Amino acid sequence: MDELSMPLRALRIDWERIGEDSYLRGIPAIAGLRELEFRNNITFFVGENGSGKSTLLEAIAVRYGFNPEGGTRNYRFSTYDSHSELCGAITLAKGAGKPGWGYFLRAESFYNVATAEEEYSRYGGEPGKYHARSHGESFLRLAQTQFRGRGLYLLDEPEAALSPQRQLTLLLEIKRCAEEGGQFLIVTHSPILLGIPGATILSFDDGPIHEIAYEETGSYQVTKLFLENRDQMLKRLLEER
Repeated sequence: MDELSMPLRALRIDWERIGEDSYLRGIPAIAGLRELEFRNNITFFVGENGSGKSTLLEAIAVRYGFNPEGGTRNYRFSTYDSHSELCGAITLAKGAGKPGWGYFLRAESFYNVATAEEEYSRYGGEPGKYHARSHGESFLRLAQTQFRGRGLYLLDEPEAALSPQRQLTLLLEIKRCAEEGGQFLIVTHSPILLGIPGATILSFDDGPIHEIAYEETGSYQVTKLFLENRDQMLKRLLEER
């Protein structure tokens, strides 16, 4: 996809709008970040827990107009306001043309979004299309119905509810939608999803945000090490208890 036509081309952060005592200044990957460009329509955020991945994704989502807990830009509900002040300090550089559809999907508040989906689809919708299914089935169902080509899709740890097989299905849905003009920003620890060909992977570990190769991700390295050395790793880990 042409960079100029992507729904989101870049973001800028005005640190003068963030308090001097804000915890955001203590996150190495985010502290001091002034600008971040997106040159690919599939971009992954990777890094250890607490490295700032979801914090930045949530701020982008809220600034773009999505409900903080997830859903489309038409959703307006709240069970607990937890988003940071970062969203108020961000300016987004959007692409040419109308953004089309879009969705903010996050694992931790999926139940709330599924409930809202049921409520919004009461008239002419499909009864029980989410809560009548298992968590993983409903999560994948939502992705399959909401990924509609051109638009912006923000996914926060979408693998959390999915088996490895279903992660492969989600990978295909993401790839299909991206080929139809969709743009994805995805926070993940899944070595399966990270394997999407041609995607950009941004690491939030070891200082400022930087691009890395698939084989350099912790998700890939730890999984590979474990699968190839399971007995030795388990023996050492259990002996260290």
